[in-house]
Amino acid sequence: MMWPPLNRARPDGEGRPPAGPRSGPLFGSLRRVWPATLVVDTSLPTWRGRAVRYVLIYLLMVVTLVIVRGATQHIRPDLRAAQVREAELTTQRDTLVLQVQALENPQRLRSWAFANGMRRFTDADKVTETIPPVPSVRVPGVPEHKLEVRTQWR
Repeated sequence: MMWPPLNRARPDGEGRPPAGPRSGPLFGSLRRVWPATLVVDTSLPTWRGRAVRYVLIYLLMVVTLVIVRGATQHIRPDLRAAQVREAELTTQRDTLVLQVQALENPQRLRSWAFANGMRRFTDADKVTETIPPVPSVRVPGVPEHKLEVRTQWR
């Protein structure tokens, strides 16, 4: 459907906005969006019914939120307990790292070695001895192949 331009009367007289306080380009364009048959009911019983519906919707939302809160109330204490446990494990890890570093200390390793009868290389008795050479081993069964190549130029 094609609407007539604003504030222009058609030759047959239709489409002309009515004269009065609600005439002009703004109300003419609104008239295109809101048909004349659309009437907004502003009576007291209508508004009471709407208010009752809105209150019931609000109460339903409140009850829903309370139920959700009740169903999830254990999450916060569990989260706090997990954070405390994480802090304890972090402290325990740091303590164990320090203990490992103390156990891997070179002075501690040296004192442990001396306590278990080990000696320094410089203090140990040195004995020299000649080592005989390894006898050469001939691989048996390998035939010798001879290759002859003749080149002839022309």
